[in-house]
Amino acid sequence: MKPVPASQSHVIMTEMVLPVHTNSLNTVFGGIVMSWIDIAAAIAAQRHCQMPVVTASMDDVHFIAPVYKGWIVNLKACVNFTSKTSMEVGVRMDAENPIQKKTYHTASAYLTFVALDSEGKPTPVPPVEPETDAEKRRFAEAKQRRQWRLERRKLKTD
Repeated sequence: MKPVPASQSHVIMTEMVLPVHTNSLNTVFGGIVMSWIDIAAAIAAQRHCQMPVVTASMDDVHFIAPVYKGWIVNLKACVNFTSKTSMEVGVRMDAENPIQKKTYHTASAYLTFVALDSEGKPTPVPPVEPETDAEKRRFAEAKQRRQWRLERRKLKTD
């Protein structure tokens, strides 16, 4: 398969934090954040492989700062690494306080997606081709994270 530039999978997704998204502290629920992260990552994975995808895992989810009602959330997602049928997607979430005109890094996560064929079975994906220095760094780091995931999986089955 022909490699696909990492830039082809870039996603920028914007949400506004509404009252329905918030808890009693007027901050967004962690589950809502995880849902938005999953959606942005799924779009990136589908853009990369041009096939249906499913979430296989979400790891290294870090909630860094609270996000309040009325704020604007921007999620950036990109495929970092590919294996035979899977892809690691990195997502960064920043939130804007529109009144103070300040932006805060509020969450980050790595997700693994598997591409599916017409019968719903895992199917090969094209390799990702990192082009920029940042994409090359994320590729190398993602390759190491994949190794750690495989080691953790092996420990669970032993």
